[in-house]
Amino acid sequence: MRPPLLIVTATLLLLTACSGPSGGSGDDATGAPTAATSSAPPPTPTTPAPTTPAPTTPPVPTSADPVTSPLPRDQWRTMRELGMWREGCPATRAQLRRLELNYWDWDGEVQRGVLVVNRDVAPSLSRIFTRLFEERFPIRRMQSVEAYDGDSDASLAADNTAVYNCRRPDQINAPPMASPHANGRAIDINPRENPWMDPRCECWSPIAKHADRTPGKGKVLRGGLVWRLFEREGWIWQNIDVADYMHFDTGYPSEPWTSPRD
Repeated sequence: MRPPLLIVTATLLLLTACSGPSGGSGDDATGAPTAATSSAPPPTPTTPAPTTPAPTTPPVPTSADPVTSPLPRDQWRTMRELGMWREGCPATRAQLRRLELNYWDWDGEVQRGVLVVNRDVAPSLSRIFTRLFEERFPIRRMQSVEAYDGDSDASLAADNTAVYNCRRPDQINAPPMASPHANGRAIDINPRENPWMDPRCECWSPIAKHADRTPGKGKVLRGGLVWRLFEREGWIWQNIDVADYMHFDTGYPSEPWTSPRD
């Protein structure tokens, strides 16, 4: 017995609906998976963050680079206010010079030092300290004495290498007109390592620790590097009646001077 036509037709319609595209199947009419769609915006290209260059270390100076210049007005005024120069002191501002140069300090670093010197010894000291720099001879510090309020004793205690100072009457000194220091023609080098015998107390100044002349850091020794360089230039070591290992000058009484190498 054949089924009624109405039933067959309904059955066919139902099968067609089941086998067609479905919104939830993810397949297209051929059975292939459909690509999922997204509502998110496309990625935005990023710009690399700027990089900060690494800090650079300044190159270490390779020479003493001595520079001699007239004594600045401000420095001269300070020296006068502190009594480093006063009426009766021999060297005038016109005769003095500011000598700046590099040196190796106690920690093996290069520093820029300042010496106030007579103009006639500036070339000689420039040559000497250029060689000391090349040989890396250590110098504790190098400042003009106004950094210590013009006090010679304070400068020595600080192990300061210095040249000019027309010392005050209450400090040890030769008569100013004859004094090598008051004329800018004497230098004290590393005073703590190279002390002098102070006749006022018959004691080593600034300290007695290094009064022995055994080799040591920063010492001035007869026949050593510093001694040879100054001797070659015509300077005299410890030119006084007591031991004074820090001290070189161009002669006493101090007079206009020319190095044999000039």
